[in-house]
Amino acid sequence: MQKKIRRTAKFIKKSSKKAGMSPGILVHVGEQKIETARITLMGYDQARLEEKKLDSIEESFVFKDTPPVSWINIDGLHEVELIEKIGKHFNIHPLTQEDIVNTGQRPKVEDFEEYVYLVFKMLKFDETTGHITSEQVSLIVGPHYLLSFQETEGDVFDIVRERIRKGRVYIRKSGPDYLAYALMDAVVDHYFLILEKMGERIEQFEERLHLQPTPEILKDIYDLKRELIYFRKQVWPIREVLSTWQKAESAVVQDANIVFIRDVYDHTIQVIDTIESFRDIISGLTDLYLSTVSNKMNEVMKVLTIMATIFIPLTFVAGIYGMNFKFMPELEWKWSYPVLWILLIVIFSGMMFYFKRKKWL
Repeated sequence: MQKKIRRTAKFIKKSSKKAGMSPGILVHVGEQKIETARITLMGYDQARLEEKKLDSIEESFVFKDTPPVSWINIDGLHEVELIEKIGKHFNIHPLTQEDIVNTGQRPKVEDFEEYVYLVFKMLKFDETTGHITSEQVSLIVGPHYLLSFQETEGDVFDIVRERIRKGRVYIRKSGPDYLAYALMDAVVDHYFLILEKMGERIEQFEERLHLQPTPEILKDIYDLKRELIYFRKQVWPIREVLSTWQKAESAVVQDANIVFIRDVYDHTIQVIDTIESFRDIISGLTDLYLSTVSNKMNEVMKVLTIMATIFIPLTFVAGIYGMNFKFMPELEWKWSYPVLWILLIVIFSGMMFYFKRKKWL
Protein backbone atom coordinates (compact mmCIF):
# COMPACT_ATOMS: atom_id res chain seq x y z
CA MET A 1 0.00 0.00 0.00
CA GLN A 2 2.83 2.40 0.88
CA LYS A 3 4.54 1.66 -2.42
CA LYS A 4 1.39 2.62 -4.31
CA ILE A 5 1.13 5.86 -2.31
CA ARG A 6 4.75 6.77 -3.11
CA ARG A 7 4.13 6.17 -6.80
CA THR A 8 1.02 8.34 -6.74
CA ALA A 9 3.01 11.10 -4.99
CA LYS A 10 5.20 11.35 -8.09
CA PHE A 11 2.21 12.64 -10.04
CA ILE A 12 0.53 14.73 -7.33
CA LYS A 13 2.40 16.80 -4.76
CA LYS A 14 0.65 17.31 -1.45
CA SER A 15 0.04 21.03 -1.05
CA SER A 16 -2.44 21.04 1.81
CA LYS A 17 -0.11 23.29 3.82
CA LYS A 18 -0.82 26.09 1.34
CA ALA A 19 -4.60 25.80 1.52
CA GLY A 20 -6.26 29.06 2.49
CA MET A 21 -3.04 31.12 2.63
CA SER A 22 -2.54 34.41 0.84
CA PRO A 23 -0.52 34.42 -2.39
CA GLY A 24 3.18 35.10 -1.91
CA ILE A 25 3.48 33.43 1.51
CA LEU A 26 6.44 31.05 1.36
CA VAL A 27 5.73 27.47 2.43
CA HIS A 28 7.95 24.64 1.31
CA VAL A 29 5.90 22.04 -0.53
CA GLY A 30 7.61 18.71 -1.09
CA GLU A 31 10.16 16.44 0.51
CA GLN A 32 13.18 17.82 2.35
CA LYS A 33 16.08 16.14 0.58
CA ILE A 34 19.02 17.87 2.23
CA GLU A 35 19.71 18.75 5.86
CA THR A 36 21.31 22.16 5.39
CA ALA A 37 21.18 24.47 2.40
CA ARG A 38 24.40 24.79 0.41
CA ILE A 39 25.39 27.92 -1.52
CA THR A 40 28.08 27.98 -4.20
CA LEU A 41 29.35 30.70 -6.51
CA MET A 42 30.98 30.75 -9.94
CA GLY A 43 31.90 34.22 -11.16
CA TYR A 44 33.68 34.51 -14.47
CA ASP A 45 34.52 36.47 -17.57
CA GLN A 46 37.00 35.82 -20.38
CA ALA A 47 40.01 36.53 -18.18
CA ARG A 48 39.07 35.38 -14.67
CA LEU A 49 37.21 32.66 -12.80
CA GLU A 50 36.15 32.70 -9.16
CA GLU A 51 34.63 29.58 -7.68
CA LYS A 52 33.88 29.05 -4.00
CA LYS A 53 31.38 27.90 -1.41
CA LEU A 54 29.58 30.65 0.51
CA ASP A 55 28.94 30.40 4.23
CA SER A 56 25.92 32.71 4.14
CA ILE A 57 23.59 34.10 1.51
CA GLU A 58 24.62 37.64 2.40
CA GLU A 59 28.02 36.96 0.82
CA SER A 60 26.33 36.60 -2.56
CA PHE A 61 24.69 40.02 -2.49
CA VAL A 62 27.80 41.83 -3.75
CA PHE A 63 27.71 39.75 -6.94
CA LYS A 64 24.32 41.02 -8.09
CA ASP A 65 25.81 43.73 -10.30
CA THR A 66 29.24 42.21 -10.85
CA PRO A 67 29.79 41.84 -14.61
CA PRO A 68 29.70 39.86 -16.65
CA VAL A 69 28.32 36.67 -15.00
CA SER A 70 27.84 35.48 -11.42
CA TRP A 71 26.27 32.04 -11.09
CA ILE A 72 24.89 31.55 -7.57
CA ASN A 73 23.55 28.05 -6.90
CA ILE A 74 21.42 27.15 -3.86
CA ASP A 75 20.91 23.49 -2.95
CA GLY A 76 17.98 23.03 -0.57
CA LEU A 77 14.56 24.69 -0.84
CA HIS A 78 13.23 23.96 2.64
CA GLU A 79 14.93 27.00 4.23
CA VAL A 80 12.33 29.57 3.22
CA GLU A 81 14.03 32.33 5.23
CA LEU A 82 17.05 32.01 2.95
CA ILE A 83 14.82 32.26 -0.14
CA GLU A 84 13.16 35.35 1.32
CA LYS A 85 16.53 37.05 1.86
CA ILE A 86 17.57 36.32 -1.72
CA GLY A 87 14.23 37.53 -3.02
CA LYS A 88 14.43 40.78 -1.11
CA HIS A 89 17.95 41.64 -2.27
CA PHE A 90 17.52 40.56 -5.92
CA ASN A 91 14.02 42.07 -6.19
CA ILE A 92 12.36 38.73 -6.94
CA HIS A 93 8.56 38.87 -7.01
CA PRO A 94 6.85 37.14 -4.02
CA LEU A 95 4.91 34.86 -6.38
CA THR A 96 8.17 33.77 -8.00
CA GLN A 97 9.60 33.00 -4.57
CA GLU A 98 6.47 30.98 -3.81
CA ASP A 99 6.95 28.98 -7.01
CA ILE A 100 10.59 28.28 -6.14
CA VAL A 101 9.75 26.55 -2.84
CA ASN A 102 6.78 24.66 -4.33
CA THR A 103 8.37 21.53 -5.79
CA GLY A 104 5.14 20.51 -7.51
CA GLN A 105 5.40 23.45 -9.88
CA ARG A 106 4.68 22.87 -13.56
CA PRO A 107 7.56 23.81 -15.90
CA LYS A 108 7.08 27.37 -17.14
CA VAL A 109 8.80 30.64 -18.05
CA GLU A 110 7.88 34.12 -16.84
CA ASP A 111 9.39 37.35 -18.12
CA PHE A 112 9.68 40.16 -15.57
CA GLU A 113 11.30 43.54 -16.13
CA GLU A 114 14.47 42.76 -14.21
CA TYR A 115 14.74 39.00 -14.75
CA VAL A 116 13.40 35.90 -16.45
CA TYR A 117 12.14 33.04 -14.31
CA LEU A 118 12.46 29.45 -15.55
CA VAL A 119 11.37 26.29 -13.75
CA PHE A 120 11.74 22.72 -15.04
CA LYS A 121 12.44 19.18 -13.88
CA MET A 122 15.82 17.49 -13.76
CA LEU A 123 15.23 13.74 -14.12
CA LYS A 124 17.37 10.71 -13.32
CA PHE A 125 16.79 7.02 -14.03
CA ASP A 126 17.44 4.53 -11.23
CA GLU A 127 18.58 1.34 -13.00
CA THR A 128 18.11 -0.72 -9.82
CA THR A 129 14.42 0.06 -9.33
CA GLY A 130 13.62 1.09 -12.90
CA HIS A 131 11.99 4.31 -11.65
CA ILE A 132 12.53 7.93 -12.64
CA THR A 133 13.35 10.40 -9.89
CA SER A 134 12.79 14.11 -10.39
CA GLU A 135 14.18 17.28 -8.91
CA GLN A 136 12.81 20.75 -9.48
CA VAL A 137 15.24 23.35 -10.78
CA SER A 138 14.44 27.07 -10.85
CA LEU A 139 16.52 29.66 -12.68
CA ILE A 140 16.45 33.43 -12.19
CA VAL A 141 18.23 35.02 -15.16
CA GLY A 142 19.25 38.63 -14.48
CA PRO A 143 21.41 41.16 -16.30
CA HIS A 144 24.69 40.02 -14.69
CA TYR A 145 23.68 37.06 -12.54
CA LEU A 146 21.98 33.69 -12.64
CA LEU A 147 20.39 32.19 -9.55
CA SER A 148 19.72 28.45 -9.62
CA PHE A 149 17.65 26.69 -6.97
CA GLN A 150 17.78 22.90 -6.54
CA GLU A 151 16.25 20.50 -4.03
CA THR A 152 19.47 18.65 -3.19
CA GLU A 153 23.17 18.37 -4.00
CA GLY A 154 24.23 16.58 -7.14
CA ASP A 155 23.05 17.48 -10.62
CA VAL A 156 23.79 17.13 -14.33
CA PHE A 157 25.50 20.51 -14.55
CA ASP A 158 29.07 19.28 -14.03
CA ILE A 159 29.69 19.35 -17.78
CA VAL A 160 28.76 23.05 -17.82
CA ARG A 161 31.03 23.75 -14.86
CA GLU A 162 33.89 22.02 -16.66
CA ARG A 163 33.33 24.15 -19.76
CA ILE A 164 33.58 27.25 -17.60
CA ARG A 165 36.69 26.00 -15.80
CA LYS A 166 38.46 25.08 -19.03
CA GLY A 167 37.90 28.58 -20.33
CA ARG A 168 35.75 27.73 -23.34
CA VAL A 169 35.64 31.05 -25.13
CA TYR A 170 31.98 31.37 -25.99
CA ILE A 171 30.51 30.54 -22.60
CA ARG A 172 33.10 32.68 -20.80
CA LYS A 173 32.35 35.74 -22.92
CA SER A 174 28.56 35.26 -22.98
CA GLY A 175 26.01 36.45 -20.47
CA PRO A 176 23.68 34.73 -17.98
CA ASP A 177 21.14 33.98 -20.71
CA TYR A 178 23.64 31.72 -22.48
CA LEU A 179 24.47 30.06 -19.15
CA ALA A 180 20.74 29.41 -18.62
CA TYR A 181 20.62 27.84 -22.09
CA ALA A 182 23.65 25.65 -21.26
CA LEU A 183 22.00 24.40 -18.06
CA MET A 184 18.73 23.56 -19.81
CA ASP A 185 20.66 21.90 -22.62
CA ALA A 186 22.45 19.70 -20.06
CA VAL A 187 19.11 18.70 -18.54
CA VAL A 188 17.53 17.88 -21.93
CA ASP A 189 20.63 15.94 -23.02
CA HIS A 190 20.27 13.84 -19.88
CA TYR A 191 16.73 13.00 -21.00
CA PHE A 192 18.29 11.15 -23.94
CA LEU A 193 20.32 9.01 -21.51
CA ILE A 194 17.08 8.08 -19.74
CA LEU A 195 15.53 7.15 -23.08
CA GLU A 196 18.51 4.90 -23.84
CA LYS A 197 18.05 3.05 -20.55
CA MET A 198 14.33 2.67 -21.19
CA GLY A 199 15.00 1.46 -24.72
CA GLU A 200 17.31 -1.24 -23.35
CA ARG A 201 14.59 -2.37 -20.93
CA ILE A 202 12.05 -2.55 -23.75
CA GLU A 203 14.41 -4.78 -25.75
CA GLN A 204 14.82 -7.04 -22.70
CA PHE A 205 11.04 -7.30 -22.34
CA GLU A 206 10.71 -8.26 -26.01
CA GLU A 207 13.25 -11.07 -25.59
CA ARG A 208 11.57 -12.33 -22.41
CA LEU A 209 8.17 -12.31 -24.09
CA HIS A 210 9.42 -14.43 -26.98
CA LEU A 211 11.14 -16.88 -24.64
CA GLN A 212 8.61 -17.30 -21.83
CA PRO A 213 5.79 -14.83 -21.13
CA THR A 214 4.96 -14.71 -17.43
CA PRO A 215 2.74 -12.47 -15.26
CA GLU A 216 5.92 -10.90 -13.85
CA ILE A 217 6.81 -9.57 -17.31
CA LEU A 218 3.38 -7.98 -17.62
CA LYS A 219 3.90 -6.26 -14.26
CA ASP A 220 7.32 -4.98 -15.36
CA ILE A 221 5.82 -3.67 -18.61
CA TYR A 222 3.09 -1.88 -16.68
CA ASP A 223 5.66 -0.31 -14.34
CA LEU A 224 7.71 0.94 -17.29
CA LYS A 225 4.57 2.35 -18.88
CA ARG A 226 3.86 4.31 -15.69
CA GLU A 227 7.40 5.71 -15.76
CA LEU A 228 6.98 6.75 -19.39
CA ILE A 229 3.73 8.53 -18.54
CA TYR A 230 5.51 10.33 -15.72
CA PHE A 231 8.44 11.13 -18.03
CA ARG A 232 6.09 12.60 -20.61
CA LYS A 233 4.31 14.64 -17.94
CA GLN A 234 7.58 16.30 -16.95
CA VAL A 235 8.99 16.84 -20.45
CA TRP A 236 5.92 17.91 -22.40
CA PRO A 237 5.58 21.40 -20.79
CA ILE A 238 9.25 22.18 -21.49
CA ARG A 239 8.39 22.43 -25.17
CA GLU A 240 6.01 25.26 -24.35
CA VAL A 241 8.60 26.85 -22.05
CA LEU A 242 11.28 26.94 -24.72
CA SER A 243 8.86 28.08 -27.40
CA THR A 244 7.75 31.00 -25.24
CA TRP A 245 11.31 31.84 -24.19
CA GLN A 246 12.68 32.09 -27.72
CA LYS A 247 9.80 34.35 -28.78
CA ALA A 248 9.92 36.62 -25.73
CA GLU A 249 11.38 40.11 -26.14
CA SER A 250 13.34 40.28 -22.93
CA ALA A 251 16.06 42.70 -22.00
CA VAL A 252 18.13 39.92 -20.39
CA VAL A 253 18.08 37.61 -23.44
CA GLN A 254 20.38 38.49 -26.32
CA ASP A 255 19.14 37.95 -29.86
CA ALA A 256 22.32 36.04 -30.72
CA ASN A 257 21.41 33.32 -28.20
CA ILE A 258 17.89 32.69 -29.54
CA VAL A 259 19.29 30.16 -31.99
CA PHE A 260 20.68 28.10 -29.10
CA ILE A 261 17.32 28.11 -27.31
CA ARG A 262 15.73 26.94 -30.56
CA ASP A 263 18.22 24.08 -30.68
CA VAL A 264 17.19 22.89 -27.19
CA TYR A 265 13.58 23.18 -28.34
CA ASP A 266 14.32 20.81 -31.24
CA HIS A 267 15.98 18.35 -28.86
CA THR A 268 12.93 18.45 -26.60
CA ILE A 269 10.68 17.63 -29.56
CA GLN A 270 12.91 14.62 -30.31
CA VAL A 271 12.60 13.44 -26.70
CA ILE A 272 8.81 13.77 -26.79
CA ASP A 273 8.59 11.92 -30.12
CA THR A 274 10.74 9.10 -28.75
CA ILE A 275 8.59 8.86 -25.61
CA GLU A 276 5.48 8.56 -27.78
CA SER A 277 7.16 5.84 -29.84
CA PHE A 278 8.12 3.95 -26.68
CA ARG A 279 4.54 4.19 -25.41
CA ASP A 280 3.29 2.65 -28.66
CA ILE A 281 5.89 -0.11 -28.44
CA ILE A 282 4.94 -0.88 -24.82
CA SER A 283 1.26 -1.01 -25.77
CA GLY A 284 2.30 -3.45 -28.49
CA LEU A 285 4.22 -5.53 -25.94
CA THR A 286 1.13 -5.71 -23.76
CA ASP A 287 -0.92 -6.88 -26.75
CA LEU A 288 1.84 -9.36 -27.63
CA TYR A 289 1.78 -10.78 -24.11
CA LEU A 290 -2.00 -11.16 -24.13
CA SER A 291 -2.03 -12.73 -27.61
CA THR A 292 0.85 -15.08 -26.70
CA VAL A 293 -0.92 -16.24 -23.55
CA SER A 294 -4.16 -16.60 -25.52
CA ASN A 295 -2.42 -18.63 -28.24
CA LYS A 296 -0.88 -20.93 -25.64
CA MET A 297 -4.27 -21.38 -24.06
CA ASN A 298 -5.74 -22.15 -27.47
CA GLU A 299 -3.02 -24.76 -28.07
CA VAL A 300 -3.82 -26.42 -24.76
CA MET A 301 -7.55 -26.32 -25.47
CA LYS A 302 -6.94 -27.76 -28.95
CA VAL A 303 -5.03 -30.71 -27.55
CA LEU A 304 -7.65 -31.33 -24.87
CA THR A 305 -10.47 -31.06 -27.42
CA ILE A 306 -8.74 -33.49 -29.78
CA MET A 307 -8.17 -35.97 -26.96
CA ALA A 308 -11.80 -35.69 -25.89
CA THR A 309 -12.97 -36.10 -29.49
CA ILE A 310 -10.82 -39.23 -29.91
CA PHE A 311 -12.18 -40.84 -26.77
CA ILE A 312 -15.82 -40.12 -27.58
CA PRO A 313 -16.16 -43.04 -30.10
CA LEU A 314 -13.87 -45.22 -27.97
CA THR A 315 -16.04 -44.58 -24.97
CA PHE A 316 -19.11 -45.30 -27.09
CA VAL A 317 -17.77 -48.69 -28.16
CA ALA A 318 -16.57 -49.55 -24.66
CA GLY A 319 -19.91 -48.41 -23.29
CA ILE A 320 -21.82 -50.82 -25.50
CA TYR A 321 -19.74 -53.75 -24.42
CA GLY A 322 -19.84 -52.65 -20.86
CA MET A 323 -23.57 -53.28 -20.74
CA ASN A 324 -24.30 -56.50 -18.90
CA PHE A 325 -26.95 -58.03 -21.18
CA LYS A 326 -27.36 -61.78 -20.85
CA PHE A 327 -27.97 -62.36 -24.54
CA MET A 328 -25.02 -60.55 -26.19
CA PRO A 329 -23.52 -62.82 -28.87
CA GLU A 330 -20.01 -61.39 -28.66
CA LEU A 331 -19.68 -62.25 -24.97
CA GLU A 332 -19.40 -65.94 -25.77
CA TRP A 333 -17.05 -65.47 -28.73
CA LYS A 334 -13.42 -66.41 -28.14
CA TRP A 335 -11.91 -63.47 -30.11
CA SER A 336 -14.25 -60.74 -28.91
CA TYR A 337 -11.72 -58.98 -26.66
CA PRO A 338 -8.85 -58.84 -29.21
CA VAL A 339 -11.22 -57.71 -31.96
CA LEU A 340 -12.53 -54.97 -29.69
CA TRP A 341 -9.01 -53.66 -29.09
CA ILE A 342 -8.26 -53.79 -32.81
CA LEU A 343 -11.41 -51.80 -33.46
CA LEU A 344 -10.44 -49.18 -30.86
CA ILE A 345 -6.94 -48.86 -32.31
CA VAL A 346 -8.31 -48.51 -35.85
CA ILE A 347 -10.71 -45.77 -34.74
CA PHE A 348 -7.91 -43.93 -32.87
CA SER A 349 -5.47 -44.20 -35.80
CA GLY A 350 -8.09 -43.14 -38.31
CA MET A 351 -9.00 -40.06 -36.34
CA MET A 352 -5.35 -39.08 -35.85
CA PHE A 353 -4.74 -39.46 -39.59
CA TYR A 354 -7.80 -37.31 -40.32
CA PHE A 355 -6.71 -34.58 -37.85
CA LYS A 356 -3.21 -34.43 -39.31
CA ARG A 357 -4.60 -34.25 -42.83
CA LYS A 358 -6.74 -31.29 -41.76
CA LYS A 359 -3.63 -29.79 -40.10
CA TRP A 360 -5.33 -29.69 -36.74
CA LEU A 361 -2.25 -31.31 -35.20
